[in-house]
This record gives sequence, structure tokens and C-alpha cells, in this order.
Amino acid sequence: MILERLGKELLYFDGGMGTLLQERGLKPGELPETWNLEHADEVTEIHRQYFEAGSDIVLTNTFGANAIKFHNSEYELREIVTAAVSNVKKAALLGVHDGRKVYTALDVGPTGKLLKPMGDLSFEDAYEAFKETMQYGEAAGADLIHIETMSDSYEVKAAVLAAKENTSLPVFATLIFDEKGKLLTGGDVPSVVAMLEGLRVDALGINCGMGPKQMMPILKELVKYTSVPIIVKPNAGLPKQKDGEVYYDVRPEEFAELMKEIVTSGACVIGGCCGTTPDHIRAMVQNTRGMSVIPPVKKDFTIVSSYGQAVILGNKPMIIGERINPTGKKLFKQALKDHDIDYILKEGITQQDKGAHILDVNVGLPDINEVEMMREVVTELQSVSSLPLQIDTVDTQAMEAAMRIYNGKPMINSVNGKQESMDAVFPLIQRYGGVVVGLTLDEEGIPKTAEGRIKVAGKIIEEAKKYGIDKKDIVIDVLTMTISSEADGAKITLDALKGVRETYGVCTVLGVSNISFGLPYRPAINSNFYTMAMQNGLSAGIINPSSEDMMRSYYSFCALMNYDENCEAYIRQYGNQTSSAPVSRKAEITLKEAIEKGLKEEAHHTTRKLLGEMEPLDIINQYLIPALDEVGKGFEKGTVFLPQLLMSADAAKIAFAVLKEQLAKSGDNLQKKNRVILATVKGDIHDIGKNIVKVLMENYSFDVLDLGKDVPPETIVDTAIKEDIRLVGLSALMTTTVVSMEETIRLLRERKPDCKVMVGGAVLNQEYADMIGADFYGKDAMQSVYYAQSVFAE
Repeated sequence: MILERLGKELLYFDGGMGTLLQERGLKPGELPETWNLEHADEVTEIHRQYFEAGSDIVLTNTFGANAIKFHNSEYELREIVTAAVSNVKKAALLGVHDGRKVYTALDVGPTGKLLKPMGDLSFEDAYEAFKETMQYGEAAGADLIHIETMSDSYEVKAAVLAAKENTSLPVFATLIFDEKGKLLTGGDVPSVVAMLEGLRVDALGINCGMGPKQMMPILKELVKYTSVPIIVKPNAGLPKQKDGEVYYDVRPEEFAELMKEIVTSGACVIGGCCGTTPDHIRAMVQNTRGMSVIPPVKKDFTIVSSYGQAVILGNKPMIIGERINPTGKKLFKQALKDHDIDYILKEGITQQDKGAHILDVNVGLPDINEVEMMREVVTELQSVSSLPLQIDTVDTQAMEAAMRIYNGKPMINSVNGKQESMDAVFPLIQRYGGVVVGLTLDEEGIPKTAEGRIKVAGKIIEEAKKYGIDKKDIVIDVLTMTISSEADGAKITLDALKGVRETYGVCTVLGVSNISFGLPYRPAINSNFYTMAMQNGLSAGIINPSSEDMMRSYYSFCALMNYDENCEAYIRQYGNQTSSAPVSRKAEITLKEAIEKGLKEEAHHTTRKLLGEMEPLDIINQYLIPALDEVGKGFEKGTVFLPQLLMSADAAKIAFAVLKEQLAKSGDNLQKKNRVILATVKGDIHDIGKNIVKVLMENYSFDVLDLGKDVPPETIVDTAIKEDIRLVGLSALMTTTVVSMEETIRLLRERKPDCKVMVGGAVLNQEYADMIGADFYGKDAMQSVYYAQSVFAE
């Protein structure tokens, strides 16, 4: 069993497959997976060479083998996967590998689609597609599942769940990070690690996108946060072109030296990705054979994450916004009854703007379907905010529904010391991952003493161990009792808070405002108690971030305790205040803000309202375009993530629709800019990048002719000539299809020389774009928009 060796000795993956198949005759547009049946001997020979080069783990030729890509194939998915596993098994018998124990890994790549709400593929449909492939792979005899080249945390969650819930195989997962340490959809290393370890993958790491040298900073981050063995599978450097042939610039000897450094830095499993060959793997094995690995060390970070960021509890106090909760909030209760999702989203965005780090989400009312409402609110909130969420419910069905579709590692509020509660909640934490809030009450109620509450906390921590839940994933709430009814309530809570931190070393949370129920001028009591709680070890307070008293306590405490370096946050917050008067807040959200925040209903409502005061073109120029520019700049800086970018685009699209309707009524027309062709090139069925560019370009009023994916060069060129197109955008995600991109550019130069060409995709870079004759390389979607603007400004 590979798990017995994992993390104890250095293990070797194989290298690339696509370029080797191309050398053997794989044509542009031909699905590599079909070669498992049509050219089984060729595929088996490549596997055999990798085993002989020293690979312990060889991947099946199934990177794109899933029900989404193969639904119209002449071959059934089952026979493709079965043949692929058989080819590796046969190669292992043929290969000379010194009696080493070797393994067949089922290779699972991305679907090529964006998941909802960004794209059109649902989470459960992605799950089903992965599940089918994985079940076939296990039945055929695969030893493990390797999920790789993932750029979206949501998609990798669907894949890991499919593997864990439908097979008994070990699960490895590797992702593509860019040079800033980000996924395509915004996730960073700690957020991804937190989610994957919560889902209990057996090993995780990075592959593709970069060469070994460029991966070193990401590896250092992985080593800092990861408790499981780390996998590193770089490309052989960067793709280049010479005499019409694609090659990579890191030769086997250099690759081997760099991989030695990667092992020294903490990788336990190494191999190669695009551009690597049996020669690269042989050199790597020879250069690192006998090296001892650095055993994985358990990290004690308490991390709550979303798709875009991680919140680490335990040092500086964090703020959990309490406003998405019907308790004591008439307007919020009415919004739930009216299914007013936009009201709920505005509450979330307001709290984010006011300084919350995590948003509490409680939608429990007797007369609504809490399971459906929780699922919808969590999905919608994650489409407009990158803050992690605290799923707050006593309904375990609603809890599980939210945990399943949550993109990240959520905070779960709550479990308590009653056996019934622990039996219901801990299996969900074990299955989906999460940081769970433990309330210090049990079958005998809430203990009257600090010692009693500390004891209940210990019981919760011990019971959690039975499910493999470490204490770093437990946050204790010692419960805030109202001092108007319990005179010693505050003192007992503070003593218990301090005692839990000192006894167990776990993080803590409190619902702060409970302390003042029934008293006049509650903000004074709340803010002072909040400061005292932070002084006694409170890791996160559940508070109202719009309360000036509470936020003054927070910023002052952080400045006084040196959690706020050079008092920067305090000065930023209060540097312009000349008195103690509260800062006024705007009651209504503007159209520009609605678009920046991705609030679709608000964008619709505000646009209609503005039409009573302004002309449509003035609204576009004064509100819509400035909002899109602001979001675009944030995306380029890394402060706005892809989901937010696309949600802003959707909000702008709705506003544009209202304006177009008004223009049509008045007999006027909204003039579109020149037309642009977008296409994914022949042989490539990944259209994520193209679709993102399309959404943004349409919002900047370009008329986009989307030719789809797997588009022959002739179709693109013929369309460009017929429609007299001045700009064509080409996308490719796979090394094997870049030749189609080059051929398309060559034909355009011959037949439509006045047409500019911009290119993009994971396998491209500026140098390669120059080599194939492109006019522009779009590193991201916004750069493509800016280039298009410059083309039509000429």
C-alpha cells in the first residue's frame, strides 16, 4: 500500500504524456485518451519507459477522460478508462524496475468548464462526472487517484469528494498556482491547503504552469502550512518554439539539479509535467536516489477559508459579522420571508466593508425551508464576497447542505457537549472539513462555574479525536451570559475564556452582545466587555461591524497590543476624525457600488431609478464604465478575484439591459464597438479562459463573435474575412493544441493581414506568443480588454 511509504521515503511520479504522443503521431484535435484503445502499444511503451527511468507511480492516460468530454465519443468512458489502467499495468510487467513496488495512478484532470455561479457547470454535475471516471478506474485496478492541474478550488473539491465518497483509493491532489501564489479563481496556498486537508486528501501539492525554479516560492508556502506529504511536478521550464516544433527550455540535467533542491526544501513526491520526458525522470531519479525526505510535520494553524482567502485564528483577534442572523432583527426576518436575497447580500457586503473577517450565516425561521435557504444564501454570498463564512444552524440537514457546496473550509456553529449533538455534527466535520465551534454546555445544561465550562470543552475536544478531528479545528465558545440576570456572568465567562486557552491551547469565540440584554445603553457594556474578552484570549468575537463602539474597541485593542503594526489600521480608520462623533453611513448603495459588488438586483433597481434623472449614455459613462474599470484594476492588483470580477460583469450586464430597453423605446441605439472573434483552437475543448474574456469584452460593449471550442483554423479565418474582423482572440490550454494556434495565425497573416491576433492560455507566455507570430499575449482577461480598446482606438 502506497500510504505506508508516503512521507517516509522519496517517491517518483512519471513525466509528460501529450508531447510524447505527438511525437508518435497524435494529430491536433485528436483526443489523447482514445489512444488507449487505438494505439495501446504506443501508450504502453511510454509507460514502460517511465517505469524503467525510475518512476514508482505512473499515471494513466486519462487526463481528459470524463463524462463531460466524452459524451459524444465513439468510445464508452468505461472502456477508455479500463484500457488506460490496463496499459499501465502491462507496462509495469514489461518494465525493468529492479523489483521495486510500483503503482498505477488514475489521472484525473479538470473538466474544462467553470463551475456555477461563474460558469454553467453545477457542482453536483462536476461531482458526477468525476465519480464515474473514478469508479471505473478503481474497478480496473488503479492503486490511487491523482487529481491534477486544477485551477479552481471548487472543482477540486468536487473531485476529491467524488473520490472519497465513491472509492476506497488513496487520493492525491495537485493544483496550478501562478507566480503570485494564486489559483485562477483566487485561492492562495493556505486557503487551498485548509480545504484539502479538511477533505482528508492523502497528499497535495503543485503541478504544471511553471518550471521547477519558479515553483520554489510556492513550495515554501506549502511547507509552512501543510501537514500531509507534498507533491511537486514542474514543467520542463517554459515552452519555446524552433523550426515549427515546440520544446521546453529546461534540459534533463538542469531539471535533475533543481529537483534535488525541491526535495531538500520539503517535497516527498516528485515528478514532471508538460515537456518532461523519460530522460528528465531518469536524470531526476539518478540525482536524488537515496535522499531522505523531510517527514511531514503537523501544523497547528486554525484556518477558516473561502475560495479567495484564509483567516488564521489564534494570534490577532478576528471579527465575525453577526448581521446575517434573524435573532432580534425584524428587517432581516422579513427579508427571509420575502426571499429578498439582495437584502441579505447587502448585509454581507456592508459587514465586509466595515472590517469583518468572517460572516456568520443564520437563516433559521420556523416558516421557511432552512435547508434550501441556507444552500442558496451560502452560494450567493460566495459569489459577491471572498470572506469565509460561519455556517450557523442547529439543523444538521441545513448544515450538511451548506458544507457540501461551500467553496473552502467553513466555520461551523455549532456542536455542544451533549452526546447527541457530537454524534450528529462530528461526522459532517470529518467528511467535509471545517472549523467547528464547541459550546460549553451538555446534558446538564450550562455549567455555573468557569471550571465546569472548561471541563465540557475538554469533553468536546476528546470526543472529536475519535473522528480524527484535531483540536486546531475546534474553537470553543464558553458562552456569554447576560449580567442583568446573572451578576457574575461576565466574570465567569472571562475566567472560562482564559482557562480554555491555557488548558487546551485552542482558539475561542464569543457572541459578545449577549452580555447586555435588558440593560440601557448596551453599546457601552458591549464594547467594554469585548475589550476585556480580547485581553483574556478571545480569538474571534461575533459582533456588529457597523457598531462604532465595538470597532473602536477592536482597533484600539489591536493598536495597544501591537497587533496593528505602526498603528496603521487605527490611523487609516480614525486619522481624519476630528471629534468622537460617529462616522455617518450612506443609506443607499449607488449603481457604481452595486456593479463593483456584483449585486444584480440592486444594479437593476438603481439603473431604473437613475433613468428618471439621466440619459442612458450618461449613466454608462458616469457609472457603468468607471465601475468596471475599478473592478478591472482590482483584478490586476490581486485585490479582486475572478468570481467577483464575473459577478460584477453580470451586474453590469443587467444594468446595460435596462438601458438598452430604454434606448429601444426612444428609437435610439447603443452603438457597439467593432466586432471581435474569440475561439478556442482546434483540438482544445477547454473554454474557461475564452468565456471569461467574452463576458468582460461584452461588458465593455464589444460585439463578440464566439466561435466556441475545437475550432479549425479555416473556420476562424473564413469568418474573419466574411465579417471583416479587425481582432481575433485565440485560446489554448494544452501543449498539444498550440500548433493549431500557430497554424491559425499563419493563415490569418496570409489571408487577412490587417487583422490583429491576441492569444492566451495556461501553456503560453510572452516569448512563445512572439514566436508564433501573435500581436499580443493576454496574461489575464483584463489585459485582453485593454488591448482590444487600444486596437480600436487606432
